Amino acid sequence: MKKKSAFLIAPVLAAGALALSVSPAMAANGDASYQANLGALNGSNATGSVMVSVSGDQATVTENVSGLAATFSGNPYPHVQHIHIGAAGTCPTAAADTSGDGVISTTEGGPSYGMIGTTLSTSGDTSPAAGTDLTLAGMGGSFNYQRTFTLNADTAAALKAGTAVVVVHGLDPATLPAAAQAEPSDLVPSLPLAATSPALCGTLVASQMTSMPGGAPGTGVASTDPAGTGALNNMGVLAAGGGLLVAAGAAFGVRRMTTKRQS
Repeated sequence: MKKKSAFLIAPVLAAGALALSVSPAMAANGDASYQANLGALNGSNATGSVMVSVSGDQATVTENVSGLAATFSGNPYPHVQHIHIGAAGTCPTAAADTSGDGVISTTEGGPSYGMIGTTLSTSGDTSPAAGTDLTLAGMGGSFNYQRTFTLNADTAAALKAGTAVVVVHGLDPATLPAAAQAEPSDLVPSLPLAATSPALCGTLVASQMTSMPGGAPGTGVASTDPAGTGALNNMGVLAAGGGLLVAAGAAFGVRRMTTKRQS
């Protein structure tokens, strides 16, 4: 992050006033704000925006997203999301698809946005260990997210350096090329490639704003998609009969088989 020094605005003779402007990245008390517009990856056609406000070691993340894959097997689609760090601090282009299957996988995007620094979970763990926990994911095609948590040192450093990137994962398998629909996830092999591939991406940059209009009023996720109503309670359906990732993998598999029969 390039830190701009404070500067004085010259007096305007007509008004006889003097204005002082502080760096957009860091206020005098050490607090800072960062924001990103989230752009679509892998043809998701989704959009979003995110604000990260930091005070000491506490971070408040406010995010609004829409246009994501909304449901899967009749349940709200779980979209895991993270602040990625430790790389170029950019979002990948089509050239990142080194396998040539028409999809930028999470690992193919890694050189651009890096590893998981913080999981934007709805509750509990925010460490990289929670990165693929579908029970803590944002739910449905559109949702508002707001949560305050303790920011780890690595993510804080990436924010200051301008290399922190928000990535929201999860694509509709039906929108992928035929070859990619049959591929397993590069992160969780029991899931299809679509489940963990990036759908939205944006680099967090220093901001003068201290809050984002239209954010969620509380903590966690509030779905604004009718298909996602009661999403957090409905996750029990996906979890029934075994581990959540296994159940979700089976659900994706059923959909993939159904799609293949209809084609």
